[in-house]
Amino acid sequence: MTNKVTKAIFPVAGLGTRFLPATKSIPKEIMTLVDRPLIQYAIDEAREAGITEFIFVTARGKSALEDYFDRAPELEAALRLAKKQAQLDELRRTDMDSGAIAYIRQRDPKGLGHAVWCARRLVGDEPFAVILPDDVIAGQTGCLRQMVDAYAETGGNMVAAMKVPPAQISSYGVLAVKSDMGALLPASGMVEKPRAEDAPSDFAAIGRYILRPEVMRTLDTAQAGSGGEIQLTDAIAAQIRDHDNVFGYRFKGQRFDCGSKAGFLQATVAFGLAREDLRDEFGAYLSSLNAASHAAE
Repeated sequence: MTNKVTKAIFPVAGLGTRFLPATKSIPKEIMTLVDRPLIQYAIDEAREAGITEFIFVTARGKSALEDYFDRAPELEAALRLAKKQAQLDELRRTDMDSGAIAYIRQRDPKGLGHAVWCARRLVGDEPFAVILPDDVIAGQTGCLRQMVDAYAETGGNMVAAMKVPPAQISSYGVLAVKSDMGALLPASGMVEKPRAEDAPSDFAAIGRYILRPEVMRTLDTAQAGSGGEIQLTDAIAAQIRDHDNVFGYRFKGQRFDCGSKAGFLQATVAFGLAREDLRDEFGAYLSSLNAASHAAE
């Protein structure tokens, strides 16, 4: 029987340089997708999966994240006075119970593996999830919920995986798989950002992980890898070599790379069209743009 996964690490220390100048003054994770910041999508997914302890690995300039999850008494009072109950209910979804969130500073930008390692004392000797808010995944059931359910059967370590085209493979950690079992992909290796011709498969790791505490112990002595950073991929590869207990998980849902401008725009369109209160007006506007484009050809 596997231990339940109740803790999740959110590495949010990055500078978000691809979104400058916006990220000069606000954390990238606070940027809004329709009317919710990226971090809220990640938190909602974690809650659905049964996570009760939320660990944020932050850096200087990220205080807006802490403020976002705090109460806003003046705003709440104004909404009550204006009898705007729907907006008040939506605002309360952002509240977190006292003690549910912990904040750890990553003093030096040494990579994802180092960011995860910074939370080692709060994780202790328990399995834990890692969620990268840049990866927004839309689906009927949240990606992490799907993984938690699968993990209850397999144990070990689990990495969300999806197929990517060869031109993009060098941007990801890539799994070597023993066999394709549908949703489950038993892994025989993992490599960070290989060249397309060297990639062991086209299954790329996406920003959701369920990891055993042994990964932290591997990170204790980890050396810099690809890009001169401490890579989480390398620590997971060590688990494959030493314990043969890593699975890729091919999730159901559509992933949007909101760490890129194009991906963020694609997500905005998809999530906007999915909203009943926006679909008709927004869809009509997009249709008019498409019609105008064809008329100009």
